[in-house]
Amino acid sequence: MVGSVDVLVDDLSINRPVDLLPDDFDVSAIIKDPVPPVVADIIGKVEAQFNAGNEKREIVLGRNIHTSCLEVTEPEDDDDITGDRDAHMASVLARYRKSLTERTKYHLGYPYNLDFDYGALSQLQHFSINNLGDPFIESNYGVHSRQFEVGVLDWFARLWELEKNEYWGYITNCGTEGNLHGILVGREVLPDGILYASRESHYSIFKAARMYRMECVKIETLNSGEIDCDDFKAKLLCHQDKPAIINVNIGTTVKGAVDDLDLVIQKLEEAGFSHDRFYIHVDGALFGLMMPFVKRAPKVTFKKPIGSVSVSGHKFVGCPMPCGVQITRLEHINALSRNVEYLASRDATIMGSRNGHAPIFLWYTLNRKGYRGFQKEVQKCLRNAFYFKDRLIDAGIGAMLNELSSTVVFERPHDEEFIRKWQLACKGNIAHVVVMPNVTIQKLDEFLNELVQKRVAWFEEGKYQPYCIASDVGENSCLCALHK
Repeated sequence: MVGSVDVLVDDLSINRPVDLLPDDFDVSAIIKDPVPPVVADIIGKVEAQFNAGNEKREIVLGRNIHTSCLEVTEPEDDDDITGDRDAHMASVLARYRKSLTERTKYHLGYPYNLDFDYGALSQLQHFSINNLGDPFIESNYGVHSRQFEVGVLDWFARLWELEKNEYWGYITNCGTEGNLHGILVGREVLPDGILYASRESHYSIFKAARMYRMECVKIETLNSGEIDCDDFKAKLLCHQDKPAIINVNIGTTVKGAVDDLDLVIQKLEEAGFSHDRFYIHVDGALFGLMMPFVKRAPKVTFKKPIGSVSVSGHKFVGCPMPCGVQITRLEHINALSRNVEYLASRDATIMGSRNGHAPIFLWYTLNRKGYRGFQKEVQKCLRNAFYFKDRLIDAGIGAMLNELSSTVVFERPHDEEFIRKWQLACKGNIAHVVVMPNVTIQKLDEFLNELVQKRVAWFEEGKYQPYCIASDVGENSCLCALHK
C-alpha cells in the first residue's frame, strides 16, 4: 500500500516536497530493543522444495520488523506545554514519508498502480465513513458512501454484462476478500460441492478451502501457468457424484496466465455437469480489469454460466488503500444473506464494518479515466511489457511473457539485496516484473542495466550460473547453459 501515508498530511500526492530532518536526527533513539525476537534479526529461512530435481531451495523471508518497530509511549506531563511530542511525531512521519517516496522509485514486482493523485479527496479524511451492511440497503449509521459504492458496482456490472436487477456486489477490503466471498457463495449454492483450482491459483483460494472445510482438488498447469483442462476433465470424471465449484484465473499470481474460461465450461459439459451442478468464480485480481480493453482477449461476461467475478481496486485502478470489487448474481446471494436488526440492513458480506472511503476513491478514478482512459493504459502496459521481455532476451536472460499479460517472468537474480531493492516477487528459480501504468520505459531500462551489471559480477568467477527455468516456463524460454 505505497502512498497511503499521504492521508496524514494536507496533500495526498506522493510528489509533494518533503521537509527533510536534520542530519543528526537518529530514529534509532526512539526504537527500543524488542522482547525476545520471534525470529532471527537478519533473514528467516524455511526449506521448500526446489523446482527442479531433488535439490532444496530455501525460501528467503523478510526482515523481522520487531527489531525496528516504533514503540508507542505515554505522553509526559508537560508535553502539552513544550510541544516536544508533537515535534517528535512530526519528525518520525516526515522521515517515514521520505522512505516511502524512495521505496516507490524501486517498485517493480507487485501489481500496484502507483500513478495516482487523490489530493481532491483529502477534505473527506476528517470523516469516519463506514458502509457496514448491504450496499443496497441503507443502515441507521448515516456517515456512509453507499451512493458512490453502488455507482461503482453498476459500472463493473455493465463491464461484465449483468443487468442492474440481476446482480449483487460490494466493495471489498482486498482481492482476497473477493475470492473468499466468491467461493463462499459457491459453497452456499452447492453445499456439497468440491472446489477445483489450478496449482498456480492465488493462495487465498486454498485459504478459502481451509476456512470453509471444503474438499479441494488441485489441477495441473501448462508451462504458461494456465490451467491444464485435460487434467481438469480427468479429475472431474473422478468426482461426478458431487457438484463442482471452480476457480478460474484471469491472470495467475506469478506468471500472469489467463485460464481459458470457454474451455473450462466445455470440459464441465463434456464431463456431464449441467449448469445447475457447477459454480464458477472468476479471480480477476489484476487482469480482470485489463482484459475487457484488449480486442483479441476472450470475454469475461455473465452471459456465460459464471457465478461471480472479483477484481482488486488498488492494482490496475490505483488506490492508496487495498480494496476490491466483488460481483455475483442476485439469485445466489439469498442463500448467504441475513437481516440484522442492529444494522437496519442486511448482512451478506465477509466483513461487518467496511471502508467507506475506498468506494469514493474508485468512483473518482473511474469518472476521471473512463473506458477510453483505461484502454490507453492497458495498451501502454502491454507494449512496455513486450519491450522489456525482448530486452531481457537480447541480454541473454531467459524470459517469458504470456500473450494477454503484462507480467514478465525471468531468471531469479542471485542477490537477495538486489531483489529487495527492486521489490521483486520470486518463486523458485523465477522472478517477475509486473508492468503497471506507473512503470516507464526509463525505469525498465534502469532496472535491466543494473541487472546486467550484477550478472557480470555474479558469473565472472564461475561461482554462480544462470538458473535453469525450463521446468517453470518451458525450454524455449530458458537461456541457461543447457537450453540456449
